[in-house]
Amino acid sequence: MRIGDILFDSPFLLAPLAGVSDSPFRRLAREQGAAGVVTEMVSSDGLVRGQPATLEYLRFEPVERPIGVQLFGADPGVMADATRALCALPSAERPDWIDVNMGCPVRKVVNRRAGAALLNDLPLLSEIVRRMTQVSTLPVTAKTRLGWDGGSSNVVEVARALEGAGAQAVAIHARTRAEKFGGEAHWELIGEAKRAVGIPVIGNGDVRTPEDAVRMLETTGCDGVMLGRAAFGDPWIFRRVRAFWERGELLPLPTAAERLGAGLRHLRLLVEWSGPAAATREMRKHVAWYVKGLPHSSRVREQVNHTRTVDELATLLRAYLEELASGEPEGFAEPAPSAVPADDPAFPEAPHAAR
Repeated sequence: MRIGDILFDSPFLLAPLAGVSDSPFRRLAREQGAAGVVTEMVSSDGLVRGQPATLEYLRFEPVERPIGVQLFGADPGVMADATRALCALPSAERPDWIDVNMGCPVRKVVNRRAGAALLNDLPLLSEIVRRMTQVSTLPVTAKTRLGWDGGSSNVVEVARALEGAGAQAVAIHARTRAEKFGGEAHWELIGEAKRAVGIPVIGNGDVRTPEDAVRMLETTGCDGVMLGRAAFGDPWIFRRVRAFWERGELLPLPTAAERLGAGLRHLRLLVEWSGPAAATREMRKHVAWYVKGLPHSSRVREQVNHTRTVDELATLLRAYLEELASGEPEGFAEPAPSAVPADDPAFPEAPHAAR
């Protein structure tokens, strides 16, 4: 898949995820084979004003490339100014492309006419992208939904408007704003949008397994697939998807030892990235995903929510790993004896790790 001058080594990308897809999370996904990643939503107003909290969202490590920055906003002039600011960054800090959020269903975003609210105003949507592409030296893309609700599924018109305004790709979450993340994704509308435009179309929604990812490519004709919630606590999903797509091979699920080892490494990366206090808070939700389905995981989730320091959290995870290693119930993979880490566990890279 190609977007502008960016050639991705597979069709499978990590979706932008507010409150989740920070740099440590993106790095784990890239190591396991994600062909590209996108930042959390970045406020165009905050970026133009140089607000420190907003600028933090722009940071990334070289191993995360290719990486897009996702902007949100409703003022074409401000979105254009934010685009100029991103393109003017030093090359080491400059993203590879700029994405426009046109799908966020959260009330505080749509009340500002941004996110999914843009689906109700195609002239404004087009003007935003047109103003951005006129000043950008980077590819401009958009991530959208099927429409505002079931009575206004206008994704085909939106895709055509984006292409006409100069967007070089569109990612489609196959639900309306009203559906948010519930119900079944309507993949057939991704196919309709793909047939209506010449730019790459990336599908998103209800891709939970390698079979789902390949089926989306085959049934919709889309050029790429974005995986979001499937990667929560499971960055290996990209390794499994690529193995199935490339070789028809279904790789085994990660063992309990691999999952908890990755959790400990994830914690260390968060400490390095944002400091101990923030890392402890952020890691709580990730631990819930890493331990999901494991024995006594509800007890571990409750204990994690009461930890106050990185050391307490790490000690808890190591103790849980030792407990599982001493005798896992039938149905869970037996961890290797060497998998109980004293400090920082190994996290094996996939064959397609970022280089």
